[in-house]
Parts: sequence; C-alpha cells; structure tokens
Amino acid sequence: MTESSLPDLQTIQEAETRIRPYLQETPALTVSDLNALMEGPLWLKLENLQRTGSFKARGALNWVLGADEDELRDGLVTVSAGNHALALAWAAAQRKTHLTVVMPEGSSPLKIRRTEALGADVIIRGTIQEAVAHCHALRDKQGLTLVHPYNDPRVMAGQGTVGLELLRQCPDMKRVICPIGGGGLISGLGLALKSERPDVELIGVEPEGAATMRNAWDRNDADAALDTVETWAASLAPAVVGNHTFAATRQVVDHIVTVTEAGIRQATQHLLSDAHLFVEPGASVGLAALLENKAAFSPDETVLVLTGANLDLEQVVRCLD
Repeated sequence: MTESSLPDLQTIQEAETRIRPYLQETPALTVSDLNALMEGPLWLKLENLQRTGSFKARGALNWVLGADEDELRDGLVTVSAGNHALALAWAAAQRKTHLTVVMPEGSSPLKIRRTEALGADVIIRGTIQEAVAHCHALRDKQGLTLVHPYNDPRVMAGQGTVGLELLRQCPDMKRVICPIGGGGLISGLGLALKSERPDVELIGVEPEGAATMRNAWDRNDADAALDTVETWAASLAPAVVGNHTFAATRQVVDHIVTVTEAGIRQATQHLLSDAHLFVEPGASVGLAALLENKAAFSPDETVLVLTGANLDLEQVVRCLD
C-alpha cells in the first residue's frame, strides 16, 4: 500500500462537492449539561443527525455518485451490521441501482427493517466472518459489484468530508476523538485534518471486545483478524480492517485506546441524559475514553465525533437498566 493510493485533500474536497447537493453539514456544538459533567468545554460533532442516521451516508453516496455504469449495471452487494447497509441502500436509490446486503445474525432489527424499507434485499447469515464469505460468494456468482463498508478509497474520501467540516467549524481544536470500527471514518477524517492541521491530535477508540485496528497495529499486519468479536457497540465490530484503512491510520492516527463495555454503557447514558442526544453505543466510545481516563481531558478544545443514532428502543432500555 502506497500513500498515493489513499485519498488526498483534493480528492476529499471533490467528494464534498459531489455529495453536498444531497447532504448538508452536521452541527458541531457544546452542551452545557455535558460540559458541567466534564468540568470543561467539550465539542460534539453530531453525525448522529446525518441522513440515514450516521456518517456512513457520506462514503456510500460518494461511492455511488462516482461509480460508472459498468459498476452499477448488475447491482451492488455489501456486508454490514447496519449503518453502512442503510447508507448504501439510500445512496443506491439515488441512481436506481439494486442492492443486496448480507448482515450477520444478531444485527439490529431496526437497521434490518429500515434497510429493507429503502429498497435493498437483506440476507441474514451467521457470524460476521460467515456474512463476509457469503457476500463474496454472491459477488462472484451473480456478478455484483462489492461496495466495501470501509476499506475503499472512494468511501474513505466521502467520510473525510467530516474532517473538512471540522476544519471550518472548530478552527481552534487541539484534539479529535473518533470511534474506530473498520477505520474508514478516522482514516478519511484524519487525512483531511492532518493535511491542514498536522498539530491536531487524533485519537481512535475501540471496544475492548473488538479492538480490531489495535490488533492490526500490534501485529503490523492489515490482515490480522480477531478470532471473535464481542461488544454491545455492534457498529464497531468487524473482525478485520483492511489495507487502505490500516495504511491511513498508521499515517494520521496518533493513538488508539480501548474502552470497557461498562464504560460504553455509562457514556451512552450520559449522552442520552446529560447531552439530550439520541446516539447508539458505537457513537459513545469517545466519551467513554474520557470517563475511563483512557484519553486525558484537557481545557484545550476537544472534539468528540458522535457517529450514529441507529439505536433500537430495546437498547435504550438496556442502557438505562
């Protein structure tokens, strides 16, 4: 993997121009009750308010709008626990392209229903590893075009538009704390941020039970897979990252930390109650890192990226128990 394979600032700026007619900027703001809890200002980038309920709409739309007719002709296929599925189903509809989504067992019923409502065919298949294998089999058998949830430069460039917005919205930021699943968001965001503000510290956060990028870093191997993943934050639970996101994170991410399941639950509670924001567990890991002192809180301007809001009401009840 070479640096030239990764999206540069111009590519991310072109992605922003491409998707802007369909997607508006999400707010970046502080919430007084959460500031009181933290005893200092904390900026929140509200990707939970994005179309289809997560940042994933950016990358999916950039991929689809940049696709040629040959890529779209026979339809698309992907594997996803939910947020990428929702985003790609919505994006595919913009070009009237059929999508098949393979989801692992245990995926959010809410995300399954919403993905189907957007016109995609959903197949439920085994573990995440088995879902990936079935997705690849469909691609090969039916001639479908695979849209990877994160390990794709076109997807990464779309996610990088979050970074462009932060550069405009939070010009005095010193630190950005961002969840890591497969690494598409933190890669694109980091490539945009570091190109203009190399001084900004970028911290990635993973659940202890799904520390996939940390595992790849420790082994210095983009293909290093976890044998099992176990976390409430299902949107952050791939078994393996990928060559593009591995290379990008090594270039732009300063630190990766992990947080406990109890920390994720506590952070989600605080965001629901103190910040008055409806967010899913995967969006809460940045706050969990602060609450568990895995990332030090500072009076310098810190931004948390809240990645999504596709939370089943049953999960809300579980969070508040």
